[in-house]
Amino acid sequence: MINSYQQGGAALATAVKKTISLPPELAKEAEEIAREEGKPLSAVIQDALRLVKKKRLGNELLELQGYWSAKAKEQGILTEKDLRKYLKK
Repeated sequence: MINSYQQGGAALATAVKKTISLPPELAKEAEEIAREEGKPLSAVIQDALRLVKKKRLGNELLELQGYWSAKAKEQGILTEKDLRKYLKK
């Protein structure tokens, strides 16, 4: 189900309602966090999903850095000076 919240005819935000299942301890912990932070439970879940996405992107960046570092080493590029020389070619 998608809900659009409108003001003056323009949609401000869209929310998709989902039902999820959590183990009792995790649900209790999420509710406790929501209470402590004064947020709705849905906001706590949204924050958690954003953090997971950010962590995944960070891991992906590290993988890409490792890949391109290895490629640079294969070309003898070990320093920024080496890189500048390589790029001038």
